[in-house]
Amino acid sequence: MNNKQANIYSKRIAPWVLPILLVAFWELFSVTGIVSKETLPSPLDILYSAVHLVQTGELFNHIKVSFSRAFIGFATGGSIGLILGIVNGVYPVAEKHLDTTIQMFRNIPHLALIPLVILWLGIGEEAKIFLVAIGVFFPIYVNTYHGIISVDKSLIEMGKVYGLSKNKLLVRVIFKGALPSVLVGIRYSLGIMWLTLIVAETVAADSGIGYMAMNAREFMQIDIVIVAILLYAILGKVADSLAKLLEVKLLKWNPNYQKS
Repeated sequence: MNNKQANIYSKRIAPWVLPILLVAFWELFSVTGIVSKETLPSPLDILYSAVHLVQTGELFNHIKVSFSRAFIGFATGGSIGLILGIVNGVYPVAEKHLDTTIQMFRNIPHLALIPLVILWLGIGEEAKIFLVAIGVFFPIYVNTYHGIISVDKSLIEMGKVYGLSKNKLLVRVIFKGALPSVLVGIRYSLGIMWLTLIVAETVAADSGIGYMAMNAREFMQIDIVIVAILLYAILGKVADSLAKLLEVKLLKWNPNYQKS
């Protein structure tokens, strides 16, 4: 195997070896009866169920609803977290008045607020979006704030020496220096986003992937429950891959993200 083939294997094939082996052994154990299909359906049975849901259009409707909730909640909570992280990182006066309060609320598990949120907002879309927004707010805020205050002070002084205005200094030096930390917060918050949505849709919902799983549980349709779980995993992986692609695009100047 030459260097080019080894590089292709390590980047494109190697990450999928273990998942493929797990699915193969799973199917083997199901066929041989080591694992009962009543306990855990085989991968082929799950695939047939997924195909049926696609043919009826039910699957895409649930995905559309869940994705809409996730996107709106992420955009709302992420935007607020980003803005407050920048403000508190740049202006010491804001940090003194706001950061302590935010850190106090950060230590409250946001999923513990579900009973209160239902009482306030009911079981409509507002409750689910609110929970997602709260969940993604704190990772983005903390990483943005930490990235801002960790920017090399000598770079800021150099920018001032070169006569950069306050706005250009904020965008070209401070925010750019904090960008790796901000993107880490975004990747972490994407995982929190799907975790929050799973819980929110299984507690109080009449649509979405979580609702599909809970409804299938009532009728002991384990194959559909697993389809829902796999959907969350796939959507989470897609979101993380997009975030990694964003890192590569925005951090070309950073030696750690340059292509070899």
